[in-house]
Amino acid sequence: MSFLNLFISAGKAFSAWRRRERAFVELMALDDRSLADIGVRRSQIRALVEGDARGDRRTEPTPSQKEAVFGRRKAA
Repeated sequence: MSFLNLFISAGKAFSAWRRRERAFVELMALDDRSLADIGVRRSQIRALVEGDARGDRRTEPTPSQKEAVFGRRKAA
């Protein structure tokens, strides 16, 4: 029974690896503007695909150019 479990586990691991690799290739194929639209920098892609929680993700969104020019947004 354990020999069969070994093959099942190996198959699942290979399938998960292929899924991550496909996601990596698809994200790398996007241009920088498209990546910025979804809030991802090219340097973050590998960590995101691998599920690394310590990735280079910012906790706060970057201010828009208008906010950078005119200062902070008014509180509503």
